[in-house]
Order: sequence, then structure tokens, then C-alpha cells
Amino acid sequence: MPVYLSAKADRPRIEQILQRTLAPSEWDEIELRILPESVTQIQEPGLLYLPHPYVVPGGRFNEMYGWDNYFIQLGLWRDGERSLAQNLTDNLVYEIQHYGKILNANRTYYLQRSQPPLLTQMILATYERSLDRTWLASTVSSIETLYQDWIGPPHLHEPTGLSRYFELGEGPAPEAISDERDEQGRTHYDRAIEYYQTHEVTAYDVRQFYDRDRHCLTPLFYKGDRTMRESGFDPSERFGPFSVDIVHYLPVCLNVLLQQMEEQTAQIYQILDQPEIAQTWINRAIQRTQRINEYCWDEQAGLYFDYNFQTQQRRSYEFATTFYPLWAGIASAAQAQRLVENLPKFEAPGGLLTSTHVSGNQWDAPFGWAPLHHIAVAGLRRYGYYAAANRLACKFISLVAQEFDRWGCLVEKYDVVRCTSQVSEKIEFGYSSNEIGFGWTNGVWLELLETLT
Repeated sequence: MPVYLSAKADRPRIEQILQRTLAPSEWDEIELRILPESVTQIQEPGLLYLPHPYVVPGGRFNEMYGWDNYFIQLGLWRDGERSLAQNLTDNLVYEIQHYGKILNANRTYYLQRSQPPLLTQMILATYERSLDRTWLASTVSSIETLYQDWIGPPHLHEPTGLSRYFELGEGPAPEAISDERDEQGRTHYDRAIEYYQTHEVTAYDVRQFYDRDRHCLTPLFYKGDRTMRESGFDPSERFGPFSVDIVHYLPVCLNVLLQQMEEQTAQIYQILDQPEIAQTWINRAIQRTQRINEYCWDEQAGLYFDYNFQTQQRRSYEFATTFYPLWAGIASAAQAQRLVENLPKFEAPGGLLTSTHVSGNQWDAPFGWAPLHHIAVAGLRRYGYYAAANRLACKFISLVAQEFDRWGCLVEKYDVVRCTSQVSEKIEFGYSSNEIGFGWTNGVWLELLETLT
């Protein structure tokens, strides 16, 4: 099995470490290789080397995933696994230093795809426990590199000053070909073609994504599909069928995370006694807050929506990312009240619906996911809506515990309407399996339990 190192890595030292760490039979199974200058020159896919132990999500996901790490780390801190928790932060910093960004996961075919940026939250959580200013200072250049990636082209939309997801690769996503086939052997792309042949699409100009004359998907479809995967919400109808129109949207979730990154980087510079630089980051956060509220807040609906810069309109698709601004503290008290008034739209017997739409996609109703529960519950608490936060947390805690008692495992996602982990029959697109493990469910469940008031 090939394991790739960056050209900057100290190969002899890494070989020595691995030979000491691995059993001889394990060492014989891997082949260390240096990454070529261009990803197009990689002839055989493989794992990307990381220097520290990490936690995999579970099931078929047997590598380290970008935004999963944040939610997994919540549980590790609660369990007192401080060394392993810091390893996750250090591995993400290493990815930036050696592979240019935080990757979707540490596989070669993810070298052109990132995931939602949560690094500064993890860095501050690590620092709060170690108080190691030297270590904290060592992360700053990686924060700057990551930030510049998200605020430069092709992620930046200059007229609004907000950012979008945009994967750099072309063509079908490798994992969709290898791991997302249904019982008939059809890939996600086969099912997308069938959908376009049999359904009228009004959410976007379908000609951008499907060539009806040739009965095939266009290059922009694959770009949109890859970009949808970079967002972490793969798939839903949040940006139209298969979310491929995401390339034309400024998502509220991404820009809230960038606002948090700006605010938290300011905190880091303040800790490092660099107030002038800290003020620059504070100003960036203030400006982004204003822009999020200008472009994404819908006063009539009382919800935050994603902004389509092509049509210059918000897409009124009710999705649980509307609660991100509560989590970040960028909603006004009046906006927070409107969001709470709309909470019944999303609240189900087993917790928080991902959206209010049933589409056959796993990131839509009737499904609920641990990360969105954490964000919504923490946001409600931040604004003093403790009863709503506790109620929502208790519903999800109870559902996860109930299904653990029934099946003996935690899983990736849950049907929060029927209160079950048996979800496959309801999923038509993407992959229908419900992977066991599952890293972020473990982490969020423990965090929700420990923060009940």
C-alpha cells in the first residue's frame, strides 16, 4: 500500500519511526513514496502520511477527516484523552504545512479538496489546556495559510466579500465511483442522470449540469459534486438537486466559520501580545458579520439562507445551518428570537431535522446529524434559550442511547422523525449505508450530555 510523504518531509526519520512503531508484517505492507509536484502525476492513489495518531470516523471511513476532527475532539477532551486530542490539532497543522490545506481526508485523491474550517477552535481548545505559548505561536503561520486559501480565488466572491466552497479537482469524485453504488450497481452519477431524464428541475438551469442531447453530466456537474463534498453536506437539495449549484452560492455556514476563524485568530494574537495584528483580525470579523447579515439574513422568513451570487437572491431552503450564527454569536437578540420562533420547523421527536425538506438525500429530512445538534444547542445556550437547548439535546441523547441499546453501536446519522438508526431505505442518492463508529456522534453525544443544565 503506498503511503505518500510531502517533498518537505524527513523521509529517513519517518522510516525509522515507522519501523520502530509497526510490526514487521505491517511495515512490509506499506511503501513510502514522495508526492510528485502535481496531483495529476500520482499514478496510484494512497494514504497521506500524518505524524501523530488520530481517530477515524468509523465504518468505511478509515482515514482522518477534516471537520470530523473538531467534533471527535469534543469527546476526547471530555474523556480526558488530552494527548490524543492535541494530536488531532497537530495533524491538521501538519496537513497545512505539508499538503497546503486541511484536507477532506488524508488520501491522495483529496489533495484538491478541503472541508469546513474549524482549526482555530481546536487550536484554542488545545492551548486552554496546555497554556503553551510557544506551541500556540507555532500554529500562526498555518492559520494564515488556511485563511488565505479561503479568502482568495476561487473561493472568494469579490463583489460581496464572502466566500464559497469550490473544489479544485475535475471529473467524477473517486469515492463516488468506488463506494457509492446501490444494490443494482448504479453509481451516484448514474442515478443523477436518471433523475434529470425523468424530473423537471426548476432550482437552477439544468443545462449547466446535464447535456440532454448526449445524455451525460457536464464538467460543471462534476465540479459542483466535488464542491458539495467539500462542504461536508453530501448530498442534499440545499443548492438544488444533488447540490451541484453550490458553486454559485455563498453558504451561511462557511462564512460563519470564517467569521469565527477571524475572531479566534484575533484572540490568539492577543494571547501572543500582538494587539495591532489582533485588531486587524477583529476588523475582518466585524466586516464579515455585517456581510453575512446583509446577504444571508431573511427578515421576512426569520431565517438565515444561502446567497446565490449568480441570481443575486437568497435561496429560501430551510436548512439547519440557519443556527450557525447563533453559535458564533453574530445574530442580534431580535434575530435570535426569530430563529427560536422557527425552531418548531426543525424540531422532531428525536432531535433536530437537517432540513424541512424530504428529498431522498441523507442531509435532508427526516435525518438528523450530531454536528448540527451540537451547533444548534450551543447556539441556543449562548443566547439564553436554555429550555429549548436542553429539550433538543435530551431528544438526541435519548435517541442515540435507545439505538445503542438496540443495536450495540453508535452510527453516523439518525432518522429523527421515526426515531431509528435504520435509515438506508429512505436514502436514494449518495451512499445509503449508515456507518458505525461513529466519531462525531460519540463526541457530540458526550458533549451534549455533559452540558445539560
